[in-house]
Amino acid sequence: MAKGFANSNENVIKVNQFKKKDLGSERMISWSPWPPANFQTKYPAFPLVMTIMLLFIGQMYISIVN
Repeated sequence: MAKGFANSNENVIKVNQFKKKDLGSERMISWSPWPPANFQTKYPAFPLVMTIMLLFIGQMYISIVN
């Protein structure tokens, strides 16, 4: 069933086919399976979060060893 005043969904289907692109179809490094080219746009805070996690784990390790 069509929504609104439209009689058919042909125009909507054509637009969606042009815009649809598989995620990870391009790679940042051609020979590497990871990360996909859109990784930095999907997860912009990844370097910050990973750094904080590593510092936290390192601090816990040092406190346990001492």
